[in-house]
Amino acid sequence: MAVLNKIRQRSVFLIVIIALALFSFVLADLIRNGGAISQKAANTIATINGKEIDRTDFAQKVEAASRNFGGGSNLQTVNYVWNQEVRQIVFDGQFEELGIRAGADEVNQLLEEGLANNPTFQNEAGVFDKAKMQEYVASIKANPVAYQQWIDYKRSLGKGALEQTYLNMIKAGVGATLKEGELAYKMENDVVDIKYVQLPFTSIPDTDVTVSDAEIQSYIDKHPDLYQAEASRNMRYVFFKEEPSKEDEERLTAEVAEQVEALKKAENIEEFINVDQSSALKYDDRFLFKKDLPTSVADTLYNVPVGEVYGPYKDGKYIKISKVIANKQLHDSLKASHILVSWKGLGTAGDTERTKEEAKTLADSLLAVVKTDKAKFETLAKDFSADNSNKDKGGDLGYFAPGRMVPAFNDYIVDNNVGDMGVVETQFGYHIINIEDKKNEQKAVKVGTIAREIEASEKTINDIFTETTKFQIATKDGDFAEKAKESEYNVRPVNKISELAENIAGLGAQRSIVQWAFNEETKVGDVKRFDVTDGYAVVQLTGKASKGLQKVEDASATVKPILIKEKKAEMLKNKISGTSLDEIAKSQSQVVKTASALNMKTPTISGAGTEPKVVGAAFALESGQISEPVVGNNGVYVVEVTKKTPASGLDTYMSYAAQESKTQANAVNTRVFNALKEAADIEDKRANFY
Repeated sequence: MAVLNKIRQRSVFLIVIIALALFSFVLADLIRNGGAISQKAANTIATINGKEIDRTDFAQKVEAASRNFGGGSNLQTVNYVWNQEVRQIVFDGQFEELGIRAGADEVNQLLEEGLANNPTFQNEAGVFDKAKMQEYVASIKANPVAYQQWIDYKRSLGKGALEQTYLNMIKAGVGATLKEGELAYKMENDVVDIKYVQLPFTSIPDTDVTVSDAEIQSYIDKHPDLYQAEASRNMRYVFFKEEPSKEDEERLTAEVAEQVEALKKAENIEEFINVDQSSALKYDDRFLFKKDLPTSVADTLYNVPVGEVYGPYKDGKYIKISKVIANKQLHDSLKASHILVSWKGLGTAGDTERTKEEAKTLADSLLAVVKTDKAKFETLAKDFSADNSNKDKGGDLGYFAPGRMVPAFNDYIVDNNVGDMGVVETQFGYHIINIEDKKNEQKAVKVGTIAREIEASEKTINDIFTETTKFQIATKDGDFAEKAKESEYNVRPVNKISELAENIAGLGAQRSIVQWAFNEETKVGDVKRFDVTDGYAVVQLTGKASKGLQKVEDASATVKPILIKEKKAEMLKNKISGTSLDEIAKSQSQVVKTASALNMKTPTISGAGTEPKVVGAAFALESGQISEPVVGNNGVYVVEVTKKTPASGLDTYMSYAAQESKTQANAVNTRVFNALKEAADIEDKRANFY
């Protein structure tokens, strides 16, 4: 009792102690796991306009999209889902702000339109039936996956309706006035004739123009929006291919050579090759022409006596020995027509109800008719053949090589003569065959081949791994390029690779390498070995570039030509002297050219190319007036207007205004999404997970 009394007296104190202990336990767990906020951040793949995209939800959508696409590049699927997510979120924000809603009636109408041509939802008259749709929905409710797909489909229709409503609201405010229609008409129909002198940029060699790095940097600074760069990395690597050694090939050749006598004595060739020897390539029971044999040994193998074995020989990635089993004279090009008669149960039957016996009777009857009157073959093929690919061509199969058709069909044509007709049964039905032509008779051989794939031995694989490891270790304390040069390894550079890149030239899809290069802990100069397809890659990170303005060396390829053209324009303008075109042309060893019927819509000058600035300058002149020097796309021009012909005009410009409105409306969908995406606050962390 005394103990209990003491506990009661100190109850408040004990509660505080227990609470502190629990708090410290939870706090320690939070610290150990990076905190609740950090944990949540770690599961967020992106934030778009304040909305977080959960990593798990995103992964499920990627998996579903991948199934729909039938596989393919994982990163392409990720990017597809990403674009869908961005589109949905930026548009949802607009819907919410404007209070746009999709009503049940609107969604139902879209359902009816979307399912109208689906037989599942049609009645006996072939018309969409709402009751059929309700029956379908009731039938799939027990299947969670199918029912969820239906819900998702309805939701997507609703989203689509909202998006269309929003875009239609914008399109309603986009259009062209009659004045704009008149302007479009004039740009197309007002014409001007000119004389001109062109001083082409090519008249000054690029080597005569100097552009400094400072000038390039100044241009970049003046046009920052045009020269933004994403974060990128530079790397270089040495690829160690895991391939068979010469010793592996020689060892396999010796092993295959030991089977020569056994192959020569074998009686059941197919069983010996496929079962007893487990050849990498199965027995092919057909005759081959010389052109069908392995190129490197065709001349020799084609002339090996029947019963003899040739080899071992190398053919691609295989070591082979081949026995010539038989030879015969065959035509390498066959031509035939057929009428296919099918019966119920075959894949070619369609809606026919005839039995196999009835099909045989019909085939024999058709054969009797065409043997009596061959001219009826084409008509009967159209009326009776189950082969829809050629029935309308009279059953004509064209020319084909021996062995292309199924065995029974092929054998009939090979074993009979041109003009013969007969009935042959195959898995497709009964064929009434007409042999029409055979060409190029020559010797063909049947060979039985044992093939073994040349593979790297365990010793070779270990040697390659050891070689790779030695190089990796050597580069930690030495220069990567020098160490590669010492061992005569080929170093391949990979420059300006982006954070979400997937493919590396020469290595294929290698996201793990890209992720390593962008890891904050990876420093310039670091080296790492990666398992890649067919071997290993030893990779060194050689450079990092942050997001922002491009550096001079990166932008130089695009900026330098612009500055060279600007400098050439000034040089050419300073060369111009004289008051008439003839004087200007003579002073610059050029000629005066003419161009007629120029308009603003298609500002192309004959002999000079597309020059909108020059044509625009011409329209600003009066007849007989000479322009100041005009800098165009391909040179500096001086223009004289010889004739201006305004368009006669129209009573109304409604059609032109309507066309302009349509053009602008057609651009709304793309432009609106791009504008919303550009204005969105997006924090993209995909590269951390994929």
